[in-house]
Amino acid sequence: MTNASDDWAGLLRAANAGDGQAYARFLHAVTPVVRGIVRARGRGFGPDQHEDIVQEVLLALHRKRHTWREDHPLRPWLYAIVRYKVVDEFRARGSAAHLPIEDFSEILAADPGADPFAARDAARQTEALLGQLDPRSAEIVRALSLREEAPAEVGARLNMTEGALRVGLHRAMKKLAALAKGGTDEHR
Repeated sequence: MTNASDDWAGLLRAANAGDGQAYARFLHAVTPVVRGIVRARGRGFGPDQHEDIVQEVLLALHRKRHTWREDHPLRPWLYAIVRYKVVDEFRARGSAAHLPIEDFSEILAADPGADPFAARDAARQTEALLGQLDPRSAEIVRALSLREEAPAEVGARLNMTEGALRVGLHRAMKKLAALAKGGTDEHR
């Protein structure tokens, strides 16, 4: 018998491999859980703000779904995104938010073998991979995917059209995927 997290992970794996229906099923499955966490963590917000945060989370999931490592549990990655979006809303209102991990203990099963330095190591690995790209491609990835800058601003700074940026980002991400799998890109 599988649990919801395993089902979600399978759907996201399929979605990341290009299955649009799996992606729709993934979003449909996680949205009620995301909504519940947002309501619980953002008690000071009204229902309309809760829905705004849920939409921000869903957009972040879409933009960052490639950052989930398939060999790691899905729930911590998902909950981290939700947590940060709730905190962002508190910051926007000028309120402090304290969300201790203990509040998620019943929802989030602890992984006894989890590496506490995984995020730091992932950031270093990302930078190492980006260092293997040409400088322009690396800047496109950093600007659009990591810093989430507006394509118009990045295009103006790099003297590129938004279409050329999309193509450049696609090619850079394809190259990064090949590098991450230990391969090389023969089209370099």
